Amino acid sequence: MSLKYTEIDEIPKIHARLRATFESGKTQPLEYRRRQLLQLAHLIQDNAEAMQDAIYKDYGKQRLEVVIGELSPAVSAAIHAANKLEEWTKPEKPTVEEWRSSWDTTIYKQPKGVSIIISPWNYPYIISLGPLIGAIAAGCPVVLKPSEHTPAVSALYAELFPKYLDTDAYAVVNGAVSETALLLDLKWDHIFFTGSTHVGRIVAAAAAKQLTPVTLELGGKSPVFIDAENTDIELAAKRALWGRQVNAGQLCVSPDYILVPKAHQDAFVAAVKKAYAQFYPEGALHSSATLTGVHPTARDRLKGLIASTQGELVVGGREGPDGRIEPAVVKNVRVDDALMKSEIFGPIMPIVPVEDVNEAIRIIKSYSKPLVIHVFTESEATKDKFLRETQSGTVVLNDSFMQLGVYEMPFGGIGDSGYGSYLGKFSFDTFTHQRSYINVPLAAEPFLGYRYPPYTEEGYKFFAAGTFQPIPEN
Repeated sequence: MSLKYTEIDEIPKIHARLRATFESGKTQPLEYRRRQLLQLAHLIQDNAEAMQDAIYKDYGKQRLEVVIGELSPAVSAAIHAANKLEEWTKPEKPTVEEWRSSWDTTIYKQPKGVSIIISPWNYPYIISLGPLIGAIAAGCPVVLKPSEHTPAVSALYAELFPKYLDTDAYAVVNGAVSETALLLDLKWDHIFFTGSTHVGRIVAAAAAKQLTPVTLELGGKSPVFIDAENTDIELAAKRALWGRQVNAGQLCVSPDYILVPKAHQDAFVAAVKKAYAQFYPEGALHSSATLTGVHPTARDRLKGLIASTQGELVVGGREGPDGRIEPAVVKNVRVDDALMKSEIFGPIMPIVPVEDVNEAIRIIKSYSKPLVIHVFTESEATKDKFLRETQSGTVVLNDSFMQLGVYEMPFGGIGDSGYGSYLGKFSFDTFTHQRSYINVPLAAEPFLGYRYPPYTEEGYKFFAAGTFQPIPEN
């Protein structure tokens, strides 16, 4: 479908309107924030069918995948934030030294200000609404810039926002490169971007010109290690294949490649084939198969990867007439293979045989720090080894899917996979400035008096006491 872009001359007006709203203080009362959060939950619940239909129209995403990874987590997160607002926004009283105990040392939670969320096409609901929930909870007005590559979803956002949310504080801007470039030229108080590393660098550079804080949620090659002697291989294969076929592998935390000890590669492949037959009893391209489609912009690239690999294609890889591509499982993949050059972002699962866990870790460390490392093991030693010797945004043990509904944990990258985090309280923190406060009592003047010129030896000894305090031996 054709998406109506926001008029270029309207974009600065929208920005100015949200700036005026923030300056008025309208978004700061907790009652207002709670109301907007619950309205957002209603927006999703009331329009769940339309939201599922829109994303299916855009690239054939299956309904169960929409609710499990997007709509259910978003509704839960909005309600959770509404219920936690008072706790999250409560000023904190940090523990201080005895001599400063009367200074009313406090950390206040202050909204950063007018923010923008630039979201991708692959998970256009949870990756838009997750950070939006944090911004609303923090008291920040927001412009949402959804992807032009999901026109039905983006048009639905433009239709629904004014019906449920305060138009003075929350707006949708639709468009492509020109509109996004104009948005990035404006002064924001926080930018939240999810997408490719290439575009992330552009966003970070634009933010730097304005000295604007930015959260980057990017991607990379998220590996899986199968600790074959310390796990249920059949269950590991089933979970790994499921994680790879969810959203046709078009997910930044999707298992990008599998590392398995050479002696167990054939057993793992057999287990993957067994799971494959269970998932698609009539074949992955059959009309009964619940397989999400590949986005039109990615099909030629993915078909080229399947054609160019030097590994052995053991199952899948064919293209259907409806935009779907069978999940392709490829064994005996070398580290210099075409499938290992960059993030695949599609339904291809390379299996890389390794000597042992040490070689697996060396391969993982040869790439940029991933968003997620998946490890299938029941061994504490293996778990500890990955925690100690690798770096990643997250480690997921014994599964292949980052549970976006886990509110108590931050989700975010490290290095080339991004920086900053969100989910639950961490979404609120992302859009919140922690404003420190002290009230230095007049009664402290006898001590502070030593700091004034002319400096004296007595004053030096008083303040140097901290420099020469005893240091513990161990």
